[in-house]
Amino acid sequence: MADVLPLKRFSIAAAMMAAAVGAFVLMQARQAGPPAVAGRAEDAHGRNAAVPEAIPFPGLRDVFWRLYREVLDDRVTLIAAGVTFYLLLALFPAMAALVALYGLVADPITISEHLRELAVLMPPGAFDLLADQIKELVNRRDSALGITFFVGLGIALWSTHSGTLAIFDVMNVAYEETEKRGLVRLNLIALCFTLCAMLLTIVMVVLIGVMPVVLSYLWLDQFKEHMALLLRWPLLLLVVAVAVTSIYRFGPSRQPAKLRWMTWGAVLTTVAWAAMSLGFSFYLDHFANYNATYGTLGALIGFLVWIWLSVVILVIGAELNAELEHQTAKDTTTGPPLPMGARGAYVADTLGETVG
Repeated sequence: MADVLPLKRFSIAAAMMAAAVGAFVLMQARQAGPPAVAGRAEDAHGRNAAVPEAIPFPGLRDVFWRLYREVLDDRVTLIAAGVTFYLLLALFPAMAALVALYGLVADPITISEHLRELAVLMPPGAFDLLADQIKELVNRRDSALGITFFVGLGIALWSTHSGTLAIFDVMNVAYEETEKRGLVRLNLIALCFTLCAMLLTIVMVVLIGVMPVVLSYLWLDQFKEHMALLLRWPLLLLVVAVAVTSIYRFGPSRQPAKLRWMTWGAVLTTVAWAAMSLGFSFYLDHFANYNATYGTLGALIGFLVWIWLSVVILVIGAELNAELEHQTAKDTTTGPPLPMGARGAYVADTLGETVG
């Protein structure tokens, strides 16, 4: 396993770079499409930009300067640590819900082996912490689709949705919003979001874990099979990007932004998260030795740091989206265009300051 991991990580890195280049080319194509309103002298900072790609360099300088200040002022690293705590509390109920839902589409005994393919993106030893719990959950699982099954699934989803609420809360911080949704509506949205997250995780497991089994029955030659297996990772990044975009769409308590105003943050978050996961695993494998410092808790500490870094990246992506919206006077929200002050979103209703 140890000899295979570096090759897997290299393959994932190559796939990730290909996905990043593809995203960059797509952005450049989109930039060439709209009229070049950013080139006008009176709009040197992109105040009339209809899409993020129309913001010229002086405007992007404003955006990244404000982004830097917002990350510091919002204490992103500190609030990410708080979200990590809630996600850790929600982890084991989430695993129970995942095992229950996975058992509806496949043999739950195979979930550990399928999830092991994703261990390459996790810190060393982190998956082993989860494997025993997954095995116990599989052994205790009620396979009958009766009242007990659905009650257990409901309890697991309710226990898990506290982590979703924590993510929603940090999205409000990034977008400068206060929670305006009622208690019932907020919890219903969080529960639906949690259920969808579980289903999306199953899709990821199927992509990464089941595809090799499917390919073994297709009698492909070795090169085609390797290429097909390599394509799993860009597909995984696509699933992650969809999940991140959904968080930016449903997380903050505001009138939703148009999809184009969430793209930059979603792409940045997806690529940065994949790079961080591979880099952090490499760092722990070759430089750090958490087991020497923390003893038997070393794997758990590494796992917590990985979750914390993931949340930091997620919040910075949201901050970037917010500051891009803050740069233009155009209506960035869904629905018919409205004047500033009536759009139901702070960053769409106000203009961010310029540098210089």
